[in-house]
Amino acid sequence: MSVFPTVREVLALDPFRFGAPRVVAGEDALDNPVRWVHVAEVPDIASLLRGGELVLATGIGLPADDAGLRGFINDLADVGVSGFVVELGRRYTQNLPKVLVAAAEKRGLPLIELRRDTPFVRITEAVHALIVDAQLTELRATEEIHQRFTDLSVEGAEPAEVLRQVAELSGSPVVLENLSRQVLAYDPAGGSAALLLDGWESHSRRIRVPTRTGFDADSGWLVTTVGARGQDWGRLLLHVRAEPANRLRILLERAASTLALGRLIRRDAEGLERQLHATLLTALLDHSRPVDEVALRARALGVTLERRHLVGVVVRPRHDGGHAPAVAEQAELRGLAEGVGQALRDAKLSGLSSLLDDHAVGALIALRGPADEEGALGAFATALRRVRPESAPVIVAAGTGVADLREARRSLVEARQVADAARHDHRQVPVFRLPHVGLAGLLHLLRDEPRLQTFVERQLGPVLAHDAQHPRDTLLPTLRVYLEQGRNKSSAAAEAHLSRPAFYERLARLGRILQADLDSVEACLSLHVALLALDAVRDS
Repeated sequence: MSVFPTVREVLALDPFRFGAPRVVAGEDALDNPVRWVHVAEVPDIASLLRGGELVLATGIGLPADDAGLRGFINDLADVGVSGFVVELGRRYTQNLPKVLVAAAEKRGLPLIELRRDTPFVRITEAVHALIVDAQLTELRATEEIHQRFTDLSVEGAEPAEVLRQVAELSGSPVVLENLSRQVLAYDPAGGSAALLLDGWESHSRRIRVPTRTGFDADSGWLVTTVGARGQDWGRLLLHVRAEPANRLRILLERAASTLALGRLIRRDAEGLERQLHATLLTALLDHSRPVDEVALRARALGVTLERRHLVGVVVRPRHDGGHAPAVAEQAELRGLAEGVGQALRDAKLSGLSSLLDDHAVGALIALRGPADEEGALGAFATALRRVRPESAPVIVAAGTGVADLREARRSLVEARQVADAARHDHRQVPVFRLPHVGLAGLLHLLRDEPRLQTFVERQLGPVLAHDAQHPRDTLLPTLRVYLEQGRNKSSAAAEAHLSRPAFYERLARLGRILQADLDSVEACLSLHVALLALDAVRDS
């Protein structure tokens, strides 16, 4: 895509049509952009050009011999002119020389003959006016982009709205991903979301650009890095297929700046992918209402939150599909929310409770002092089991108690993260707390942290890229079984159902790809931590 008109568009202008133009060679290249029009009657004009010019001539200065004509065309093609126009009548009366036509066809250079006398000045004026108009249109479009995204920044627009504007202005699908190649937001621009997102992580790992903003011609994606204050946390990708115009680069970079600014303003420690509901409980999570207003409304409901010891609690099913729940799962979650409310009443506890998202129910319990915390949590868990004796097992997780309503968000967030991490813990713990979740849990708590995602990419990026390019010869499972078997190669080979020579060969390839010594305890420890972190990131 280019701001400049093409040779085809230029030939449609009235001054050109007056000259009765006929394309005699290079018709396939008529979409070449015309950066400027240059009139020349000297054989060495190529040395004065820099590409993109449409060259006009009467032919009086062209070489007289065949070799000279071929050299002249080759020189024009080498410098990258968009086309060569010759007016018949002065040097050539009926047709252009066959050698000139053949040379232009061979190099794919549009060669046009004008069969009627045409003032070149009219052509240059018309084409240059078209170029200036196109540049002015581009300038106006760029100004609209800046104004629109300035408004979005001031309004604190959500990522979905920012991406909707990008899709509207470009007419192309757009995707926002984190450093682990997980989709945070997207807009298919009227296309199929399923096709856009199918196998996204593997597809994204094949899209590589050497700079912060670049175009990957093989995949047709324009990419820019998203981040601020020296800390990158994602990429914004626009599917444009052909080489993008400068306007689209500006559009994508401006959108990325708006997303980065929005993240800085919101300070959303849980990431962009979680949208909270407009209730009193979620108001504490997303600061959508002043704390004093939340306390006032809670008091009107009979729940006193001021001057209380507050504990965030999250309850979620032990197992779920990890995606937006089906109708039956939604009904089960609504039943769980009712059970949590009933358990609070049965345990004679005061607090707020509601659905947090598609997978969990949250509660903020208000106690008179920290001494009541353990007993109150135990009573709540017991009451919940009584309320739901036949239901599927759930995880009850609690955050650290706080003494101020302004700190309640921290306790709720911690409780939700502990609950997420506890999904992989098979112990029957009445109430999970932070000390229960171990290293895997700690990594799960930090899964949205860009520095952790950067660590995963640094440690495992090469093998993930290899597996994305060779889906039938993946090596990550080999690394996983080797580390899980404590670096015991014989046990790992047996666990992987491979012969020891075959397993050793795969390990050797892994070592070369990762540039790591897989016999080193320190190197394997780093890789094992990175694998646990990758699992945590993917599980989110």
